[in-house]
Amino acid sequence: MNNFANMPVAGLAVIVLIAVLFILALLLLFITYGRYKHLASMVNGALNKDNNFLRFVVNDFADAYKKYGQEVNTPAIIANGINTKLSGMLLCERFLNNAVSLFVTLGLFGTFLGLSLSVSSLTELISYSNTSEWLSVLDSVGGGLMSALGGMGVAFYTSLVGVACSILLTLLRSIFSPAAEREKLEARLELWLDHNVAPSLPTDAAKDDVDLMNHLIKTMENTAKNMDLTLKAATNELRGSIDASRAPIAAFNKTVDNFNTGVRDFSEFNYNLRGTVERMDVSVRDLVQGLREVSRSIERRERE
Repeated sequence: MNNFANMPVAGLAVIVLIAVLFILALLLLFITYGRYKHLASMVNGALNKDNNFLRFVVNDFADAYKKYGQEVNTPAIIANGINTKLSGMLLCERFLNNAVSLFVTLGLFGTFLGLSLSVSSLTELISYSNTSEWLSVLDSVGGGLMSALGGMGVAFYTSLVGVACSILLTLLRSIFSPAAEREKLEARLELWLDHNVAPSLPTDAAKDDVDLMNHLIKTMENTAKNMDLTLKAATNELRGSIDASRAPIAAFNKTVDNFNTGVRDFSEFNYNLRGTVERMDVSVRDLVQGLREVSRSIERRERE
């Protein structure tokens, strides 16, 4: 206890952190192990609906079995259920897998921290040897050595605590293995689904060649019915579109007829106008010719 009392605060903090993580690892180890064991014991011949995980796996398996029949991938469905509903348990497993190396790493961190403190104290102590007050500071040599030894204590104690926690956790994980219980749960659940649950479930998948042919014929009939319904719906929609477009088409045709009538009227007006212009041109020519003759007659009379 005196060694811990004289230990620096940084070393105590590292040791306390290792102890807290070790206690947390122990709790997670027993909780995870007990939960997997409890779920494995719940898997039996009856369809248990009281557990969310089992209910999720059974429903997922039933949906897949209805579609694929005996070709259903049971291990994948179980793995998906564990990843979905037991993700916290998997996280605890990953923490436990890394906790052993974490304790050793924290112990090494404490070792380097203690060595740093010890080297710092020894450096400060040796620095007095170059001063003229060396004899006067001999009384403080003991305190300096105690400080250096305290740093060495941090190095050794933190490493000791880290390695001890790592060894204890490794032994406990060998006895109470969550991974082994999870594998046992997966195997028992797979057998239960394939041997107890599957025979009681309906399926649309074919069981033999005759069933496969009947299933194929039924599928083709359903496809033909769906195509017929789709074609009828498309025909009705097209018919409705045609009926809806009749009024605009009639209005467009009427507009075109009015335009054609206007063009014909304009053509007739243009023809009449051209005839009038030609007649006016002939009249003007006759008038000019008459004026010329009158002018010539007047000139002859003036000459006479």
